[in-house]
Amino acid sequence: MTKFYLILIASFCFDQVSKWFVVFWLNLISLNSIDVLPPFLNFRMGWNYGVNFGLFGQQSELKSYFLIALSIIISGLILLWIYRTKVSNLQVSFGALLCGGALANAFDRIIYDGAVADFLNMSCCGIYNPFVFNFADVFIFIGAVGLAFAPENKKS
Repeated sequence: MTKFYLILIASFCFDQVSKWFVVFWLNLISLNSIDVLPPFLNFRMGWNYGVNFGLFGQQSELKSYFLIALSIIISGLILLWIYRTKVSNLQVSFGALLCGGALANAFDRIIYDGAVADFLNMSCCGIYNPFVFNFADVFIFIGAVGLAFAPENKKS
């Protein structure tokens, strides 16, 4: 369980520190865009009131509370599953990444009036990507895909 908590805390903190650094210290909140390694990596300010890629993005206080509660419930269920089941080290790691990302985005919703701070934008090979995301989204994606495909421990 120590590994789970360490990865969860590390992913949560990495996401929050990266947002603080880019959004506030680099002043992306005022500049709205910073080209880092164009077109591959750019910082573009985005406030996401929905789920991934702004889906269901209409601003609503009730929806924000629902998304915060959903993040906490899913993280609790993953923790309970890991605690009660003999899971592999990979499953522990992926579960912790998913929980760390979900809780980081939930924390954003609490401190930014229902929004999640997004700033990463990546394009490649002549294809323009209009979407922005953050490291919590990356951790959620890696965690979910990893849990779906990670090998289970064999029961003895």
